[in-house]
Amino acid sequence: MRLLITAASAAVSIALSLSGSPNPACVCVEGVRASAAAEAGDAACALKQDMRKLWTDHVVWTRDYIIAATEDKPDAKAASDRLMKNQEDIGNAVAGYYGKEAGHKLTGLLKEHIAIAADLIKAAKAGDKAQVKTIDARWQRNGEEIADFLSGANPNWPKATLAEMMKMHLSTTTDEVTARLDKNWTADVRAYDAVYDHILKMADALTAGIVKQFPEKF
Repeated sequence: MRLLITAASAAVSIALSLSGSPNPACVCVEGVRASAAAEAGDAACALKQDMRKLWTDHVVWTRDYIIAATEDKPDAKAASDRLMKNQEDIGNAVAGYYGKEAGHKLTGLLKEHIAIAADLIKAAKAGDKAQVKTIDARWQRNGEEIADFLSGANPNWPKATLAEMMKMHLSTTTDEVTARLDKNWTADVRAYDAVYDHILKMADALTAGIVKQFPEKF
């Protein structure tokens, strides 16, 4: 067993040297932190994992809702409820650093983000292009409000960067909806890959900002 652990540790070290990863404590194998530093309690690594989980849930349950809503499946309401719960989870995570009022504010903005998305799907499914355009404008404004709020809370989250991240999130999610409605399954898979890849980058950027703003906690 000791030999296997030693071999696994060596493999992780080699992988890190090739990837240039600055934080070996954040390398996980099957959900288990892979370094002694992490086992001792690497708060930054834990935050990164938690943030990735929250935003992964965001896109996973969004996708589940998109599929259910575009195909009139009976689980659409359950998916929507779970998705709204995710926005509360994200707000609660932020509240741990910025206070309950800030967490509540972010939850409200994110729930609005989801509600507008649901309206957009409904309009797109009905083929109402004028309504889609109107709702999309609301969605874009909400994205800007989320970027404004976050950048105001943390100077390490530049407004322009967050605004661009939100635009990309909305764009890739729109691609998902379009592909589902067009029944272009190859494009649908490609769109979700893009959504997931981007949300991990966004989660990591948020983590980096928190760690930099509150070094005493890490």
